[in-house]
Amino acid sequence: MDDKEWLAEYFERYRKVLFGVDVRAQLVQLRDLIKTAQSHGKKVIMAGNGGSAAIASHCAVDFTKSATIRCINFNEADLITCLANDYGYAHWLAKALEFYADEGDVVILISSSGKSANMVQAAEYANRRGLKVVTFTGFSANNPLKALGQINFWVDGQAYNVIEMTHQIWLLAVCDLIIGKAEYPVS
Repeated sequence: MDDKEWLAEYFERYRKVLFGVDVRAQLVQLRDLIKTAQSHGKKVIMAGNGGSAAIASHCAVDFTKSATIRCINFNEADLITCLANDYGYAHWLAKALEFYADEGDVVILISSSGKSANMVQAAEYANRRGLKVVTFTGFSANNPLKALGQINFWVDGQAYNVIEMTHQIWLLAVCDLIIGKAEYPVS
């Protein structure tokens, strides 16, 4: 198989991953959840590890700047290492939620595997606090994080890069849905 054939097969396989499942109702549900939180003076908290942390950062900025939704993430190295050092890596994110989350906030947790202990612990903590939990996962449909969300987005795939980019596309679709258009000036 030559490179062009390989790429054609690649793009067809992942076109099905991204567009073969209809998540429109869930995207609208997430938009409504975020808008309700905003109308009550609450915020959105996004978190992930690795590439998912980068997605959380990018989306938090876009939601805040472009959609005027107050959105934060916890990607400061000093926060992560301080809390992980004091409470253990599996618990640092739950501890950050304890310090920064307010009643009525929306917590969006992004984990390709859905098995990251810190994400699972954070979801369990958020549920105990009565926060709204939204999950973005992939790989196994029966992953532990997906079982803990009120709204769950799952990518039927095995490739981290495709799962992560699908999560980003879906999140930014919600941002654009709030704005009401997909093409707009950045300032």
